[in-house]
Amino acid sequence: MKKHPPAISVSRARNLRRNPTEAEKRMWRLLKENFPTAHFRREVPIRHYIADFASHQLKVVIEIDGGQHTPESDAPRSAAIATEGYRVIRFWNNDVLENGDGCMMRLAQFFSHSNAPA
Repeated sequence: MKKHPPAISVSRARNLRRNPTEAEKRMWRLLKENFPTAHFRREVPIRHYIADFASHQLKVVIEIDGGQHTPESDAPRSAAIATEGYRVIRFWNNDVLENGDGCMMRLAQFFSHSNAPA
């Protein structure tokens, strides 16, 4: 049976989709150009979290992190998302804005190592 996210998560995700950061706008363009068949979605509620980008087909979540994020603070979030069967990959805002091609190369490597078609 499919688990549905809390209603507040759905409402918040809609608001976030309307107001993306510059890094999220750039990543969205890069994903559409480089991995169109992966069918990524923006601001996806998973459990009580909202993933920046998710491909249900590939079971991959991409998070774009700013300065407030740390590996320690994000570990519970990543673990909860992983329990839903997703693999999580993270990029810093400045990497997406300044080195988009490098981010796409890293994603391509991630997909090739995980045997996921992209």
